[in-house]
Amino acid sequence: MGFFKAFLDSVSSAVKHLFIKRMTLRYPEQKLDLPGDGFKYDPKAGVGIAGNKGRHILYLDKCTGCQLCAIACDGVAIAIEMVEKESIKYPQNKKSLWPQIDFGRCVFCALCVDACPFDALYMTNEYELSSYDRKSLLFTPEQLAVPPPQRGNVTLKIDEKKGAYHG
Repeated sequence: MGFFKAFLDSVSSAVKHLFIKRMTLRYPEQKLDLPGDGFKYDPKAGVGIAGNKGRHILYLDKCTGCQLCAIACDGVAIAIEMVEKESIKYPQNKKSLWPQIDFGRCVFCALCVDACPFDALYMTNEYELSSYDRKSLLFTPEQLAVPPPQRGNVTLKIDEKKGAYHG
């Protein structure tokens, strides 16, 4: 008797899900616009603000070159680079030391964002970083300072009965 009940439960579950819209996207043509701004750490409150952990943004006006982000990086994806004073001029960074991130090595754990006491690193919702060569995955401080373009064209909707779906 237990076998038939389990069989009927599985068939009823399958029939119920036949009429629910799927969450699958046709990826190159459709890109998901993720809700929120991204992951950010608030050093004053000591908590992380929830969000997707994607490509980093470096706020050059907040970075002091303390190198704590490179020390906290377990994947050895962050290297500190000395940039000529003429190309980037900010008075708080006296030694002109800036992080550069190799996204080929980055595991997007956000330890660097947590370690920054000046709130200079931020993780955006940008998840599309694929490339055919490793050199294009190495982002210099100038490239990290530019926010990524908004690419999502499909929004995520959340319903109490249906759950998460796109529309």
